[in-house]
Amino acid sequence: MGGMTTDIKLIDENGRRVDGRTPEEMRPLKIEAGVLKRADGSAYVEWGLNKVLAAVYGPRECHPRHMQNPTRALVQCKYNMAAFSVDDRKRPGPDRRSQEISKITSEALSHVVFTEYFPRASIDVYVEVLQANAGTRCAGLTAASVALADAGVPMRDLVASCAAGKAAGVVMVDLGKEEDNFGEADIPVGYVPRTKEIVLLQMDGDLTHDEYTKGLDMAIKGCEKVYDIQRDALRRRYEARSLDSEIGAPEGVQKEVA
Repeated sequence: MGGMTTDIKLIDENGRRVDGRTPEEMRPLKIEAGVLKRADGSAYVEWGLNKVLAAVYGPRECHPRHMQNPTRALVQCKYNMAAFSVDDRKRPGPDRRSQEISKITSEALSHVVFTEYFPRASIDVYVEVLQANAGTRCAGLTAASVALADAGVPMRDLVASCAAGKAAGVVMVDLGKEEDNFGEADIPVGYVPRTKEIVLLQMDGDLTHDEYTKGLDMAIKGCEKVYDIQRDALRRRYEARSLDSEIGAPEGVQKEVA
């Protein structure tokens, strides 16, 4: 959220954004679960021009041992942007931004995972941004939540994530790259639809009280749409697993496949 000046027209005379969307319209979102064979759970997200991969390993014994909690598991997330994920090559390795996003993602996921079921264990979540175009923390959290469910980790519910913000004086949902770079504010939200809890809430920029309220409402509605797509991805994954199990069963044990 740079707040810089630009010659790009963020909102045209018809109320359309740079990519043709209305302020209430989200970018196309595609989620696929179970994309990595060697991970316990995984998910791939394409959100607009963002491409994000998440992998989960565990629950497994936590190392080093001094980090073990005798009463619950530790959810550890590592968020990373690939060097080739942005136009200007990113310097490889962790930076302050990736460390911050890793921390808030871990905290958001810890709220929904039944960590008390796995004392002294670690649940390791890796989020790799392959292509970035604004909103990667929301895409990463969304992917990580699906990957945890794909791994069979007991959870109260999925965490869905979406952002709202303000650009060219207009409050809008799911900011794109130009809106994020040259807009006035950004509000990423992590939301648990079943309990209606907010487990991640940040704001960068300046908003009035009414603008903030409107933006938060738009972000939550966006999260609810994301949640439906997350569930569809997991449903497809479950159906594919069931079909594979039936096909691989011994002769005479297979169920009829419609």
